[in-house]
Amino acid sequence: MAQTVQPTTSPRMPDRTWPRDFRDRLTSPPPVFHELMSVAWHGGFRPDIGDADQIPVHRDGLPLVTGTEAVVTWVGHATYVLQIGGLTVLTDPVWARRIPGVRQRLTPPGVAWADLPRVDAVVISHNHYDHLDAPTVRRLPRTTPIFVPAGLKSWFTRRRFRDVTELDWWESARIGEVAFDFVPAHHWSRRSVRDTCRSLWGGWVIRDGEQTIYFAGDSGYGERFARIGERYPGGVDLALMPVGGFDPRWFTKVSHVDPEEAVRACGDVGARRMATMHWGTFVLSSERLLAPVERARAAWTESGRDRADLWDLAVGESRVLKV
Repeated sequence: MAQTVQPTTSPRMPDRTWPRDFRDRLTSPPPVFHELMSVAWHGGFRPDIGDADQIPVHRDGLPLVTGTEAVVTWVGHATYVLQIGGLTVLTDPVWARRIPGVRQRLTPPGVAWADLPRVDAVVISHNHYDHLDAPTVRRLPRTTPIFVPAGLKSWFTRRRFRDVTELDWWESARIGEVAFDFVPAHHWSRRSVRDTCRSLWGGWVIRDGEQTIYFAGDSGYGERFARIGERYPGGVDLALMPVGGFDPRWFTKVSHVDPEEAVRACGDVGARRMATMHWGTFVLSSERLLAPVERARAAWTESGRDRADLWDLAVGESRVLKV
């Protein structure tokens, strides 16, 4: 299990000291400028979006949670609303219509901001613009508990957030009975040309004693998924896995799983169910818009898993996770 640490916002604890950067955690070099320009020049980020109207969208609001159930609702891209252990938790919240460098979002947020209950916690996987959105963060009360990777706390404290906990891999913090464990990923971080890998990246395992939910954030495929599975021998009830952003493969392979690798990684972490994400919202790569979920369905079936355990949700759709 993850090591529990004292939240860094405690008045009894000074801010933690981190290395200048986390390049030693990389398993592959991050993309460099000339690679980005090559992909852009050859149209790698401009797929046909004529089938955007086929991306399913439901905006029925958030269901009520009863008993020991947990409810997950896909807002779009890597944003989920998790109702677990009596808390409302947001993953990588992005409600903005546009993020830097890409066209306007294809589908509206699946939950209107005004329909959110009080947000009890936010988890951030890393600092890329499609996962850490400043306009959305500014809409949160400054007392909202925020859980972030090592090195990212100052980004929030500069914006006057007062309850920010930054964690290294395999560390954990709690709100009541709900634990937030920060776990490794095969990715990288950068928000400007001068801050490559200055903050860490990873996923989150959120558990309340009844359910265990794994939020993968962004990751290429690799051995770190199996290491997560070893840490949770009781298994994971649901893995929130990215399935989009995978073409051109020579460029994305080190940073993003493809749908087949997502299904394999779900097995590696010991998850019974998988919910798809990281598709149908922003155009970040060159695959067809519906290819991520279509290929995920095919790979899931080929793996012999129960089709009911693949939660290929519509934007805004909710599912109840029962023990």
